[in-house]
Amino acid sequence: MPTEFSTYDTQPWKAAYGTAIAKDLPAARYRSLADLVTQACSRYAKKKAFTAVVPNGMNGTITYEQLGNLSDAFAVYLRDVCGLKAGDRVAVQLPNGLAYPVVAFGVFKAGCVLVNTNPLYTPSEMAHQFKDSGARVLVIVDMFVDKLAEVLPKTNIERVVLAGVSEMFPAVPNYIVRGVQKVWSKVLPPVPTLSVPIERLKAALQSGAAGNSAGKVATWTQAISPSDIVALQYTGGTTGVSKGAMLTHANMLANIDQVLAMGKSHMKEDECVLTALPLYHIFAFTANLLCFMDIGGRNILIPSPRPVQNLQRAIENYPITWITGVNTLFNGLMNEEWFSAFPPKHLKAAIAGGTALHHAVAERWQKMTGTRIAEGFGLTECSPCVSFNPLSGTAKADSIGIPVPGTEVRLVDDAGAAVAQGEPGELIVRGPQNMLGYWQRPDETAAIIRDGWLYTGDVAVMDAQGYFKIVDRKKDLVLVSGFNVYPNEIEDALAKMDAVLEAAVVGVPDNKSGEAVRAYVVKNPDFVGELTKDAVLAHCKKYLTDYKIPKSIVFRDELPKSPVGKILRKDLKQEVKAEFNKK
Repeated sequence: MPTEFSTYDTQPWKAAYGTAIAKDLPAARYRSLADLVTQACSRYAKKKAFTAVVPNGMNGTITYEQLGNLSDAFAVYLRDVCGLKAGDRVAVQLPNGLAYPVVAFGVFKAGCVLVNTNPLYTPSEMAHQFKDSGARVLVIVDMFVDKLAEVLPKTNIERVVLAGVSEMFPAVPNYIVRGVQKVWSKVLPPVPTLSVPIERLKAALQSGAAGNSAGKVATWTQAISPSDIVALQYTGGTTGVSKGAMLTHANMLANIDQVLAMGKSHMKEDECVLTALPLYHIFAFTANLLCFMDIGGRNILIPSPRPVQNLQRAIENYPITWITGVNTLFNGLMNEEWFSAFPPKHLKAAIAGGTALHHAVAERWQKMTGTRIAEGFGLTECSPCVSFNPLSGTAKADSIGIPVPGTEVRLVDDAGAAVAQGEPGELIVRGPQNMLGYWQRPDETAAIIRDGWLYTGDVAVMDAQGYFKIVDRKKDLVLVSGFNVYPNEIEDALAKMDAVLEAAVVGVPDNKSGEAVRAYVVKNPDFVGELTKDAVLAHCKKYLTDYKIPKSIVFRDELPKSPVGKILRKDLKQEVKAEFNKK
């Protein structure tokens, strides 16, 4: 018989908090993220807030005071020039750079909703997210402006703002960076003729600043309720169809306090965090952008972290005290001669998430840098942090740590009953960081949130001290360098190919990215001609971002199916397991 919830109700992990970690969350310190930003920009006015560094070391910096003024101007631009109202959605499709915090914080202050969008998305991916969210304004990096003519007619976008990678750099570095882009990368295509107004971010900020009046932004900020939605963070959810997780100001503020509770005793106001992970991803959005904003730290932003050598100048030239990343980033850094010879001397610790941290990588990192990698666990729907290996006290290898304060975690079987300690069960979460639900998808929300508990789809075990370890995933998602890749989406793309009869997608182990995508493909017998791997990959590139494109293609005469004709991915995963166990 399954046990009752008593083991989890006692929350054995609280003993591991010790004296450095508060056992309960404090009262909310801010009413909204806009309030947090406003107070931080005033409190740390003269300090450097964000520095963006390109591979050759050229950079630009803004202070907290400048950030406050610029984000105020963008808020006024959204409300007065664009005519947005509180609750309207703004899609932001930017890489890490100085434009990102200015725009994101301006969205907060305007009382609008941020829709984070991967800059590398294909036109079909962009169109879906913009249409689904109902975004009215798009802020996009100018490198990919050529996608807009195809995308905008399928959306509700009314106005487009263009920003450069070197936006807000000093004049000379900005000129050089943009010149390099034009000559070598050929990534600054001409702006197409569009049916909506389009302008540069600099002009948008100037018009916002010109229209600003005392108290205008403060009035909008004061009108924000903690329960208002602040971000639609898109994820695959339970079926693989991209959905917007509705995250409120209260969700995000609670998770900031939860994350800081686990490590704030090690932090001061002069912290300097390396932000190589993209800010549009929920991990860096919370851990880097918001947490270090709250404590007055300095963010060193890397617009493009690949190849990993792009991080060299930033790590060599700035007093990096914290690094966040995924397993592949840490592994890649240690394979760089410049890093292994001269690891960052100010580093306190690194924070890992997004995908499993390999034991060998963590062990090697500690020997090389003299610091730990603290692994955590989270998901978009939880803002994202659920658990963390404490920086104070006992940390356990190969563990996702203990639940952060204010969080309840249980492991249950398929019937929803608690499993015995040490037995695997689905990890379910209840806490103030849990999303409201999926945007305009009540059925999907009901499938993942039941009686206040969010069902993660991840299978874990808990030891006697309350430390958790992920052992499997119920979902079929594939984790590629920390990014969720959903088989349904790739299968749908493959189904658009006339030469393909049917396809199934699973993950396979990969030394570089943790997992890689494999597609099993059956040729359409009515197709005249040869079906090749190159043809399949070329087709996928039309519809999918690079990390979603299959790294291997296996051609089959047929795929395993259930009696009702459903393709059995589990059988294919068993084949993969047997194949790699032989290696």
